[in-house]
Amino acid sequence: MARTAPASELYDLRAARSAPDLWPMLERLYGGHPDLAAMSAALRDEMARAWKARPADLKRLDLQRDLEPDWFLRPDMVGYAAYADRFAGSISAIEGKLDYLDGLGVRYLHVMPCLKPRKGPNDGGYSVQDYRRINPALGSMADLERLARKMRGRGMSLCVDLVLNHTAREHDWAQKAIAGEKAYQEYYYIFDDDTLPRQYEQTLVEIFPNDAPGSFTFVPELGKWVWTTFHEHQWDLNWSNPWVFLEISKIMLFLANKGVDVLRLDAVAFMWKRMGTRCQSEPEVHMILRALRAVCRIVAPAVIHLEEAITAPAEMLTYLGTGEHDGRVGNLAYHNSLMVQYWSALASRDTKLMRHVLATHFPERLSNATYVTYLRCHDDIGWAVTDEDAADLGFSGAAHRAFLSDFYEGSFPGSFAKGALFQENPATGDKRISGTLASLTGIESGPEQAELAVQRMLLGVALIASYGGVPMIYMGDEIALANDWSYLDNPLHAPDSRWLHRPVMDWDRADAAESDPASPQGQVLQGTRAILHRRAALPQLHSGVPTRILHPENTQVLAFARLAPTGPVLCLFNFTEAVQRIPEGWLRAQGAEKMHDLLSGHDIGLHDGALVLLPYARVWMI
Repeated sequence: MARTAPASELYDLRAARSAPDLWPMLERLYGGHPDLAAMSAALRDEMARAWKARPADLKRLDLQRDLEPDWFLRPDMVGYAAYADRFAGSISAIEGKLDYLDGLGVRYLHVMPCLKPRKGPNDGGYSVQDYRRINPALGSMADLERLARKMRGRGMSLCVDLVLNHTAREHDWAQKAIAGEKAYQEYYYIFDDDTLPRQYEQTLVEIFPNDAPGSFTFVPELGKWVWTTFHEHQWDLNWSNPWVFLEISKIMLFLANKGVDVLRLDAVAFMWKRMGTRCQSEPEVHMILRALRAVCRIVAPAVIHLEEAITAPAEMLTYLGTGEHDGRVGNLAYHNSLMVQYWSALASRDTKLMRHVLATHFPERLSNATYVTYLRCHDDIGWAVTDEDAADLGFSGAAHRAFLSDFYEGSFPGSFAKGALFQENPATGDKRISGTLASLTGIESGPEQAELAVQRMLLGVALIASYGGVPMIYMGDEIALANDWSYLDNPLHAPDSRWLHRPVMDWDRADAAESDPASPQGQVLQGTRAILHRRAALPQLHSGVPTRILHPENTQVLAFARLAPTGPVLCLFNFTEAVQRIPEGWLRAQGAEKMHDLLSGHDIGLHDGALVLLPYARVWMI
């Protein structure tokens, strides 16, 4: 009879599997540091301890996902992002909303920053005071653990934010640094005077130029300067110190053992500093992330990493692994470019730029990783349209970015959108935008535009559901929630227009959407649900299936093919309020044989030798 491998042997096999992704990376990062050996020994001990303490049901999930490594790439994987308090009131109350999420088709819930933040301004919860405690206003770690367990029972995964670039100045490490403990001062970038900070600032990019200019803060209690990329209360961690790697690994494994399935690693681009650069996406960042992922693959392989890097396309792809790191860095990363190009094509009624960006900068498939596809999130929309891409098509990148900001603020003649500017920078001309999906697509702009807004929203949902990746619905978008202009009445929120698109979930509106499917919110809810459920039933939309951008002559239509082994699925999207036509000959040349729409379940009728796409139509055809 075959011998069953003891549990310790399974751990050893995983440790051997991921050893090349961990120890060589640490050697490259910290090989010259005198504490590398001591830190490495401590890391080995911590990993063994965390694995031993890992609950039995999570160890079983580890084994299941090791055997099914594509679990997060499958077409039934649909995400939803929500603030616990604004969605349900508390973490424990989310349990009562799982039926609602289940009915929508959600298999992945991102509970927006819920770890204990500092009091007062805290960057929406991303200024973390304690990584091992839940924000008391939301509940307790026991509540989170119970929610994770309930979700697992339904086949759902829980995502929680882990901020890697900085802690709150109220964090215990920072407080010990202020108290004069040298070991903890070395956890941060602290300078005796502003000589080096001024040199660094010559090449740094300000993130919040309006309310947090500069990247360094003088701390009177220390009598020193501290690196603060985002806000004065967010102290940048010194990742060149190996003990920081150990501390974050311990926190990561702590959360994994509480049942967190997806760690959303926040602000990762900024983790490594180098004089004379932007201090963004330096090569060492990818070594750190590869090593952190290896730690999880050894101890808690059921856990995957989502890396939050809102950057240009080539830079973003490095967070999923390119070159020597191919398939070894992150499991998920936001497809910011797809989001930006959706809005750009809606405003311009043209997909040339969208096609160019997606075809030029993104591979048809990824290794052991995929995108999170989304139409908006809790953050603003920054117009990541490069001057180079615009020039390739013969227009000005700066002018197009300005057009998009004006259009979605609602000031451009003929705009259907209602939004608000965020962090306008007169020096650079940068203007970002805040607003809900419904308001930016026209729900606030009168009855006629509201009708079209419904179609624009469903066009977007069908796009992110079919492109490839994990489609992420932001709380309330599925019931067409409009902007919350009351944020201006809250002194804590008024300076930050992003609160415009963080409304409290309107459960009365959700009930009305169920009872009145003909209402705008009803059409969006029923339409979103139908799209996501249809996606789940189509193996051709597995994220491992390549996506190829196509180029029909009609540039008002975006087209791509999902190149499934059973034959291509052609996905077409009319980005205008006018009827568009695609010739039958072109469709057949791309592999369409049955003229059947998988999205609606109906055969497609051709008219005068062409497919007729109604305003904002979406088709998944074979």
